[in-house]
Amino acid sequence: MTKFKILSLVTLAVLIVAMFAVGCSKKSETTQETAAPAQNAPTPIDQSTVGAITGKISYTGAKPSPKVIHMDTEPACMAANTGPVYTQEIEVNPNNTLKDAFVAVTDGLGNYSFTTPTTPVILDQKGCTYHPHVLGLMAGQELQVVNSDNTTHNIHPIPKDNPEWNTSMPPHAQPLDKKFNRPELMIPVKCNVHPWMKAYIGVMKNPYFSVTGSDGTFEIKGLPPGEYTLTAWQEKLGTQTMKVTVGPKETKTADFTFKGE
Repeated sequence: MTKFKILSLVTLAVLIVAMFAVGCSKKSETTQETAAPAQNAPTPIDQSTVGAITGKISYTGAKPSPKVIHMDTEPACMAANTGPVYTQEIEVNPNNTLKDAFVAVTDGLGNYSFTTPTTPVILDQKGCTYHPHVLGLMAGQELQVVNSDNTTHNIHPIPKDNPEWNTSMPPHAQPLDKKFNRPELMIPVKCNVHPWMKAYIGVMKNPYFSVTGSDGTFEIKGLPPGEYTLTAWQEKLGTQTMKVTVGPKETKTADFTFKGE
C-alpha cells in the first residue's frame, strides 16, 4: 500500500470521528434544550406585608326553635348533663349571627408554602356531644380524639377524599391520634353508638381558616397581599363564596348573610 493511500485512509478516519463527535454534541445540546424545566421553589411570605380579613356571618329569617336531644336511653349521658342538651345544627346568636360557621381561604395562594403545625387539634367527647362541633386543621396535622365520658363512644368520620375509619373508644380511653392527609371541606363525624352526636372537620392546605363563635365573627390573619376566594360554610344553610383583595398591611372586611329556611 502506498504512502498516499495510507494517508487518505487516516484522513478519512479522522473525518468520521470528528463527524461522530459533532453529532453527539448536537444530540446532547438538543437533550438539554428539550429537558423539562425545574419546578419553581415555593414562594416565601414577606411578613412585613401581611394583612387580614375580618367579618361576621349574619342570619336572616325566623330563628329555628331549639331541638332537645333525648338521651333517656343512655343513663351515663343523662348523668353527664345538668340540664337539657340541644342540637347544634343551626345556632343563632343573640345578635342574629351564626355560631359554628366555617370560614376559609380556598383559592388565591398560588405557590406559597406552609408548615404543618405540630400541635394537635383536640376533638373531645363530653356529655355525649362533640366539642367543638365544628373545627379546622391542616392536612397532615394531628387530630387527637378524647373520650371524657363514662360511656363508650364509636367515632366515625365519613370523608370523601380521605380514608374512612371507625373506632370504638371505651370510657376515658387513651387519646386516639389520627391524620387527614388530603384537603377536604367538610368531613362529617358521627358516633355509631349515639346517633345524635355530630361534628364537622375542615381539612385545609393552608392555615387561613376560622370558626365563628358566640358573636358570629371571624378573623383570618397573616395573609400575603393578593386576591382570594373566601368560602363560608354552615352545615344546614350551605356554602357561600366571595372574592376579597387584600393589599399590603391591609385589613379587609367580608360579611356573609345566610337566610333561614
